[in-house]
Amino acid sequence: TFTVSNDNITVQYCFPDNNSSCRKEVRTGPAYIFLFFFLSCVSVFTVFLNLLVIISISHFKQLHTPTNLLILSLAVVDLLVGLIVMPVKIMEFIDSCWYLGKLGCTILLVINAVLVSVSLCNLVFIAVDRYIAVTDPLLYSTKITVCKMSMMIILGWSFCLLFVIMYFYFNDNLLPSQVSTRCYGECVVVIKLSWLIVDLVVFFLTPCSVILVLYSIIFNVARHQARAVRAVRNGASKKHGAKLSSSSETKAAKTLGIVVFVYLACWIPFYVTSLSVESVTSLWMVWTVLAWLLSINSSLNPLIYAIFYPWFRESAKASAKYIVSCRIVESSSSKFNLLLKHC
Repeated sequence: TFTVSNDNITVQYCFPDNNSSCRKEVRTGPAYIFLFFFLSCVSVFTVFLNLLVIISISHFKQLHTPTNLLILSLAVVDLLVGLIVMPVKIMEFIDSCWYLGKLGCTILLVINAVLVSVSLCNLVFIAVDRYIAVTDPLLYSTKITVCKMSMMIILGWSFCLLFVIMYFYFNDNLLPSQVSTRCYGECVVVIKLSWLIVDLVVFFLTPCSVILVLYSIIFNVARHQARAVRAVRNGASKKHGAKLSSSSETKAAKTLGIVVFVYLACWIPFYVTSLSVESVTSLWMVWTVLAWLLSINSSLNPLIYAIFYPWFRESAKASAKYIVSCRIVESSSSKFNLLLKHC
């Protein structure tokens, strides 16, 4: 029922008692073992870091702001990626067989697509939120409220769920009976070219364009504001004003560069490859790397959108202290002063 090949790959069958069973590749050897532990650490790191963001924003009342609601929504998505998607991909990396049947395959496909879509939607909302905050700071509190932001997040999740259901339904991958496999023990998605183009426009070109345009405007506004501050302070201290201007422009440039670079670096290879190759199964390693590249974006998001904020460091310390001392269940702990003077 099995044969042994070279390169530390043992070829067996997923279901030896089934004549239509797929071949099973159990990948062993030092390289695969190292990758298994490395990817497992990435999954644990993703869960831990995003869980810390969720606890901090949910618990401390000072963090209940519209902007932090977006970070909370993004952290929930990334937590589920690290908790559900990454472990399944790790097992698929070590064992090529799919043991959860067509229903499990359909559920995982829908969950993965919804999480990816909502994550991109949250990135766009964050860019819009920051754009309004920078270009119209005086009216920001009236335009963007906690209630309005909550509704936007709910609508964003609903739109992504509806689009994903339509996406798989019209590609004949939504119902277990519609999932076509060459052999028993695989979970493969076959997407029509027309819907692949729709996905490219709706969930790549459009979000990418919005983010690039908004952050470009944010950068220009920040640069003009820095020049204005420099002009005002030149009378008092030319040296100090020049230093302030340089610092503001550098910080804005770094933020813009990190956001755009990570977003494009994670998504451009996936969509370019999607449009340039016909067979997914023939390029298993390529698609595995691309899929993990998208998942690792969930590990980088909290670093970009949370850790760079001073309140995150303060809330992380307070959360850890209250959790260890079991004081986090006390109602008074939610009123802890995080000294948000830099937010």
